Amino acid sequence: MTQSILLVAGGLVLLALGGELLVRGAVGMAARIGISPLLAGLTIVGFGTSMPELATSVQAAMAGAPGIAIGNVVGSNIANILLILGISALIAPLAVNPRSFKRDAIALGGSALLCTGAVLLGVIGRLPGVVLLVCLVGYIWYAYISERAADDDECHRHEAEAADVPVPPNTGPVVLGAMIVAGLVAAIFGAGWLVDGATVLASAAGVSESVIGLTVVAIGTSLPELIACVVAVIRKHADVALGNVVGSCIYNVMGILGATAVIQPIAVPAEIAAFDIWAMLGVTALLLVQLRSGWKLSRAEGALLVLLYAGYTLFLATR
Repeated sequence: MTQSILLVAGGLVLLALGGELLVRGAVGMAARIGISPLLAGLTIVGFGTSMPELATSVQAAMAGAPGIAIGNVVGSNIANILLILGISALIAPLAVNPRSFKRDAIALGGSALLCTGAVLLGVIGRLPGVVLLVCLVGYIWYAYISERAADDDECHRHEAEAADVPVPPNTGPVVLGAMIVAGLVAAIFGAGWLVDGATVLASAAGVSESVIGLTVVAIGTSLPELIACVVAVIRKHADVALGNVVGSCIYNVMGILGATAVIQPIAVPAEIAAFDIWAMLGVTALLLVQLRSGWKLSRAEGALLVLLYAGYTLFLATR
């Protein structure tokens, strides 16, 4: 049991370190070759911060642990909305940009519906995976074109995401390339440790892999988003916190689940199809209603989200 806990803890540390190195190296390389901060924020930062989830789900699928692979995606989205946004809103109310709400609401709601449909297939094969990836590419392209033309607050937010991961201006391409490679290696090894430790931990604790994937793994891989959102709120950048969570949820479904299914088709655990995917769909709908009412997420609404997450985890612990 102790060894499994150490593997999980070590895996989470390597995943966090790997994601940070990858994002900083990739953003620095993008600046050197002339990629705009807007495009870097939309793509490189988004993919880089999702690398822990991607590496974990792919490793779990290839290791024959579908409960961890799918539970990581579904559980991360539930944790993002209920726990991370809830805590962020408790610190300070989160304002909503009405101009970008329609596009992001459609993308968030659509991704949740696509995820539900994929899960209900029973086996998420390569074709559904390709569909999810194509939808992600379409979303990124549309977001980039619309924000570049508008030059609005949402555009500046994505540019700020890239600016928040600076590297010294004199850093050469060799060092940046080494950072990217080191980040990938750390993420791969960290994911392997996390999956191995979580699998043994589930067996020792007498719970299913799905429960471990929905809780320990999902929360662990979502810690970078939690830290980033809390820091953003403290710095009075509530729009960055909200954008981080919405973007992460979209990437989780379309990018991570899509890429994992393309690499290794995933058999959906019955318990996730019976309850957890509906819980994810429900909390997504709840968030959209909250954001539309008054164009902000208040402290009271944040408290409700945190209480719902506590109830959800308690239910998982007892089922």
